Amino acid sequence: MFPKQVHRYLKDFFQETDCQVIEEGEQYLTVQLTIDMDKRIMNRPFYWKYIESTNGVPSPSQLTLISDQNNLKDDVKGEVIHFGSYRLNQLFEVTKELGAYVQMFERLSIYDDPSILTPYLGVNYKVSYFSDKTKETLYSLGINLMTGKIIEDFHDIVTQIDLVSDVPQKAIPLQYIIKPVRAINRLDAVIQHTIQLDDHTWVEEAKKRWKRDQRVLEYFYQDTEEKPDCYEIEAKALEERYSAKVKMEIINGGLFYLK
Repeated sequence: MFPKQVHRYLKDFFQETDCQVIEEGEQYLTVQLTIDMDKRIMNRPFYWKYIESTNGVPSPSQLTLISDQNNLKDDVKGEVIHFGSYRLNQLFEVTKELGAYVQMFERLSIYDDPSILTPYLGVNYKVSYFSDKTKETLYSLGINLMTGKIIEDFHDIVTQIDLVSDVPQKAIPLQYIIKPVRAINRLDAVIQHTIQLDDHTWVEEAKKRWKRDQRVLEYFYQDTEEKPDCYEIEAKALEERYSAKVKMEIINGGLFYLK
């Protein structure tokens, strides 16, 4: 996920959660949080408990997030955010809580003729590779529920379309042929295939680092005939640290009826 993608996600997230964008540059964003969003992401439970118990005037936080520190042109102070950072993962979790599933329709003008809207299922995935290092990648896929055609970078496409939550008056939404559950299975298979084709040299590199640290551990206990419990604990910790794991998860998704 590149800085521009992070920036776009941040802007979309805060606009969708009714947080006012106060200032924006190409590499940063300053937003005024709502009370609800302050409670969700700013970790101020005692402040809000005090305000609510005393009927005080609430003062939600302002937040400046820097999405591209390397190319920052302005003298801006804020929180650096990037793919894999705590704050971005926190926003992903809030997104899952608030909008794990949506149903949206492409807006039609009052001057348009009656239009058929085709159903698409869109799903945003996060794939994580774990060992002693972590790599995370976002994928956004869509599938036409009439034809089965799969579309990459689906999120980027739908963000360019004017969407509404209610069926437009002149819209004729088609009933999908492919059930969403079957469609998700197809998209899961695409992601799994992508993982299989990915470069997995990181697994062998992690094994080499594991063996290196294991040799160091053995060196410290080489003169000990009977290994103590702490040896087993440290050996197990090394195994857990360097064992390669892959996790695929759905961040959110929805049905989109498009012209």
